[in-house]
Amino acid sequence: MDIATLKNANINNITTAKSAYDTLITAFGQHVESWQHEVVDRLGLSVWTGSSADSAGAEFTAITTKLRNAKQELSFVSRALADAAEGFAAAQAHLISALDDARTGKFTVATDGTLSWDNEPSSANYAGDKAEETAKEISRRITAALNEAAHADSEIEQRLSHLSYNATSGTGLDSATVKKDQDAVAARDVVPPAGTDPDTAKRWWDSLTEVQQQRFILNHPDQVGNLDGIPVVARNQANQINLARTKQDLQLQLNHLGPEPKQFNGWVKGDPVPNPDYEEWHRKQKDLQEKIDSIKGIESRLTGDNLTMRGAPAFLLGFDTKGKGRAIISVNNPDTADNVVTFVPGTSSRFATANGDVDKADEMARAAKMADGGKTTAAITWVGYDAPQNVYTEAGFDSYAENAKNDLARFQTALRTTHEGNPSHNTLMGHSYGTVVVGFTMREHKLPVDDVILVGSPGVGVDHAKDLNIDPSHVYVARGSEDTMIKNVASTSLAFGLDPVDNDFGAHHLQAGDSDHGHYWDPKKGAVYEFGKVIAGTPGALL
Repeated sequence: MDIATLKNANINNITTAKSAYDTLITAFGQHVESWQHEVVDRLGLSVWTGSSADSAGAEFTAITTKLRNAKQELSFVSRALADAAEGFAAAQAHLISALDDARTGKFTVATDGTLSWDNEPSSANYAGDKAEETAKEISRRITAALNEAAHADSEIEQRLSHLSYNATSGTGLDSATVKKDQDAVAARDVVPPAGTDPDTAKRWWDSLTEVQQQRFILNHPDQVGNLDGIPVVARNQANQINLARTKQDLQLQLNHLGPEPKQFNGWVKGDPVPNPDYEEWHRKQKDLQEKIDSIKGIESRLTGDNLTMRGAPAFLLGFDTKGKGRAIISVNNPDTADNVVTFVPGTSSRFATANGDVDKADEMARAAKMADGGKTTAAITWVGYDAPQNVYTEAGFDSYAENAKNDLARFQTALRTTHEGNPSHNTLMGHSYGTVVVGFTMREHKLPVDDVILVGSPGVGVDHAKDLNIDPSHVYVARGSEDTMIKNVASTSLAFGLDPVDNDFGAHHLQAGDSDHGHYWDPKKGAVYEFGKVIAGTPGALL
């Protein structure tokens, strides 16, 4: 596909062909129904009986089935033409937009897509002091438009060739073939289910035209946004749409919660009798308000004042407000970053706390940039599991980590699947119970990670770093001198295996100073700068 072909293509010809085909299908369908009513039904109402009549009736019924199958196959051709027109039109629009911007910017576009411009400031055609940067972006857009058109071209060729073969070979008259083709068409309108292998999800996404992708984002934002294997920009767009809808829904629930019930149901022997409806009303009211406030905080980080203050863009890679809720938020884009760290927080983590954990991600991205200013870093907060909410009554159980391990493994795999260009340097980090999740995941999955950092860990389910399916020299642990919570837990039966800071565990020790359990990311404590060196792939600079 070249620039001239796409630019000058008359997409209306495809649309006209599709309309003509629809007219043909309608006429053919009328003939099929006439055959059924005028021939087959009349035969059934006749007085003709016997074996010959039965044989003729069966034969005519089989013919009706084949005719209806043929009509169905014709409809698949119509759908293919419609998708082709949609795909070509989008690609053509993107190309023309890029060419228009090139002309406005005083660039000349050659037939092969290369750009040239005038570098002389005194010239009337001077393209400006940022011409090279602008030219690269326009060139990228032109290439993307041509690739988009080539994809649509390849897809329509494959689909029409298949349907043409069905028609000429007669296989399209077979019900099994038609059912298979129906399923293929239906699959184009269905998002793969949650838990789908990331490579499979990515192949499905790449098989769609940009228009089809946008349709799925708009119509199924909750499914697209939470599906590992979908590129980050698309997930973020889908999740922001769903976030706005969810906020509206939660606000409606809060508005319709009804008046506050009375606190007591009378008195017994001088003591008030608590009203359970009162407590339930306040529980619901608190939960709804907490989630609404959290959404507002996330929105601020994504697009509002907090984005302006922080500077680095944020991307919403998934969320769910059911129960305590989940959220996955990235500072910078992991699909394009040189370094990617996934941070798994621990006890008490939930949807409502995710925005606060993003502050830690901001600090890690900054620390990694200090370690290597020539590379970009994406820092992901992964509250993609149901975490224990109470350190005393829940954090001692491994069920939370067991339930999270497959989801975390799939997410890590997806980071590799959707990454653009050379593989990024990936780090997996856990804090507190989050290290249990990391440990359980790594001991059972060979993850595509380069380093792992365990912060304030009560144990990770193994007694040696080598059991995490990674070179032990790439396992790092950190514990501050004031982290008395973990010091006490790590020596009790609540610990999940050997204490990771024990020398026998075999991990590198990071300097954490006097950090307590909740302040490892405080720049004044210093530990975050050690994290940044590992995340940036510069562990040789560690203290």
